[in-house]
Amino acid sequence: MPPATRTEGGSWVATIPAETVAEEMARAVAGLDVDAVRATYWAQDEFVVLEQWLPAPVVAGLQADMERVRPAIHRNYIPRHKKGGSVSHHTLAAEAPAILALYHAPAFLGFLRTVTKRDVGPCPGADPHACALYFYTEPGDHIGFHYDTSYYKGTRYTVLVGLVERSSSRLACQLYRGHPERPPVDLSLATDPGTLVLFNGDKLWHSITPLGVGEERVSLTLEYVTDARMTPVKRFVSNMKDAVAYFGFRAVFGGAARRAR
Repeated sequence: MPPATRTEGGSWVATIPAETVAEEMARAVAGLDVDAVRATYWAQDEFVVLEQWLPAPVVAGLQADMERVRPAIHRNYIPRHKKGGSVSHHTLAAEAPAILALYHAPAFLGFLRTVTKRDVGPCPGADPHACALYFYTEPGDHIGFHYDTSYYKGTRYTVLVGLVERSSSRLACQLYRGHPERPPVDLSLATDPGTLVLFNGDKLWHSITPLGVGEERVSLTLEYVTDARMTPVKRFVSNMKDAVAYFGFRAVFGGAARRAR
């Protein structure tokens, strides 16, 4: 178990303060050959994996947050596309301080900007997908191949962080899909705790393969954009997609309404 304690009411309390997350990430970035990471990212058509890179104290804090919000999991099933559970940014903003600290950590943002060569920033607080947890806990849980399509005016980048990997399920990716000069390259990746995957959401064709019996997989995604503007029509479409396919109507529209007050 991650180093967390329970209050008398039974909720989980993370043992890592937000400022410690920022400090740990600053040290992690300082110890990384960022130029080499950037070169790999661009050589792989805006995709890179850093295996078990996040510092152990940060991973422990993220896992403690994960346990705290388990009661808020919303499960859904869309035939031939996805099955699993999710917890939205609205819940994480209220109950997951370590996750929010990582999402906004200055050194981490600087790292992302250097690697992507873009002035990326966090998504608006009303976006339920800004940062979210994805729980694969029942046999057959999966998500089919897709792009992380952006409804924003700017480009959206996805950071995936492994938190639990006790499964035969894999992140299946196809690099260079539709590339005019490169043949496709298929990858099958385990996302062990602390492993980070960074990619351009509009370029990487990817899926999560089905979970086996008695297995569990949990990942955190952080979304960043170059331009956080979105038309009202696209915002409605995005919210409807998130309500139906991920978080439920109460979490999406209720959370957005609370944050708009």
